[in-house]
Amino acid sequence: MKRTRTLGRLVALAALPLALLAGPTAAQATAPANAPAPAERSPQAAEGSAERSGPGREMRWVGSWTAMPQLTEPHNMPPPPFTGDESVLVDTTLRQTVRITTGGERFRLAFSNEFGGAPLPLTEVAVALPREGRAGVSAVEPGSSVPVTFSGGRSSVTVPIGARYVSDPVDLALPPGSNLTVTTYLAAGQATLSLTSHPGSRTTSHLLAGDHVTAEDLPGATPTDHWYLLSGVEAWSPADHHATAVLGDSLTDGRGSTTNGNDRWTDQLFDRMAADPDTAHVSLLNQGAGGNRVLNDGLGPSALARLDRDVIAQSGVERLILFEGVNDIGTAEATEEAQRAVADELITAFDQIVTRAHAHGIEVFGATLLPFGDNEMYDDPEGWRELARQTVNDWVRDSGRFDAVLDFDAATRDPAQPERLLPDIHDGDWLHLTPEGYGLLAASVPLELLR
Repeated sequence: MKRTRTLGRLVALAALPLALLAGPTAAQATAPANAPAPAERSPQAAEGSAERSGPGREMRWVGSWTAMPQLTEPHNMPPPPFTGDESVLVDTTLRQTVRITTGGERFRLAFSNEFGGAPLPLTEVAVALPREGRAGVSAVEPGSSVPVTFSGGRSSVTVPIGARYVSDPVDLALPPGSNLTVTTYLAAGQATLSLTSHPGSRTTSHLLAGDHVTAEDLPGATPTDHWYLLSGVEAWSPADHHATAVLGDSLTDGRGSTTNGNDRWTDQLFDRMAADPDTAHVSLLNQGAGGNRVLNDGLGPSALARLDRDVIAQSGVERLILFEGVNDIGTAEATEEAQRAVADELITAFDQIVTRAHAHGIEVFGATLLPFGDNEMYDDPEGWRELARQTVNDWVRDSGRFDAVLDFDAATRDPAQPERLLPDIHDGDWLHLTPEGYGLLAASVPLELLR
């Protein structure tokens, strides 16, 4: 018989006053009375300062799109002939489309070589409007291509191992929710088989030998449903604009959503936000990755390990939605001892994430974990994993540690069998959702929380 009682736990951290856990707020922190006055800055430095400080300035950089960088697994490498014996993407044009959230008239790109085994030489980069505004297409609108430069006008740049480079600002008007085409040419390729990518793009990219950065179409190109190298797009935004980041796993990455359909739950939530004047100024940064866990690295760094990179260091982030943990429960042994331990460790990790985010003035919304009853991999006959899920969800709902709670469990569970999803909203595995199921998550988020 499956157990439905809650695993017992004394949460000492939750009993501590919030001020002790989170540290002083921005309002409480003051500069020393004898602090020196700041020196005058150049216009370039002033723009950088606006990026860092935001309040009190008319414009600042705010993230509009992200994809979590990770090491590319062998089966997700660029298809032949673009992966060689010792290098990748040699003499290759890579055309990708991404969907921004908030729009604007000026943007900049971020390229990541975090997991590269060699320097990453970018020979030429351009942005353009995709044909008919569609995701995943190889063609761009005639005359829309704009060159991208780095560090004050360099058309080519080499990104060191482990680094992230940001482009110069690019003038291109894009409405909110637009698809953007980014085309990159690598003459020498990258001299390694360790490549940074985001495999779960749910969007088609295109590879073609030779330099075709400014070509209106890429006939004969090889399609692949992965993103490579590109990790972010930022918009030059009014000072009241800000971003909400989402830490998640494959449910946030959109497994079960439509390839080139942009119907993940985050996409559908942003559509609601963009249509409401009170939330149209808020961007949504999807930092989900299939197979990701909170406690331990797996497919990509753990949520604890990537919090600084994927949330705190992202431009303009003022809020975090934490929707992760099911893979920690599902990969721990299905025993009472192991599941008690993983539930306890997840609660501690969530508390740590709240503490670290609050220290940077970032609100944290906790999302309850979805049921996985009848999933072949995660459901267990004795119900220990379900018990761990309930324990974590009870803490998310009742601890008071989060600035708000999003009850995704309640939005998707079957009332007749609450350990399972509603039968018509999953993609066949009783774990991942259909676009309609993701729509339930998006519809359950109160927009007033995101203003």
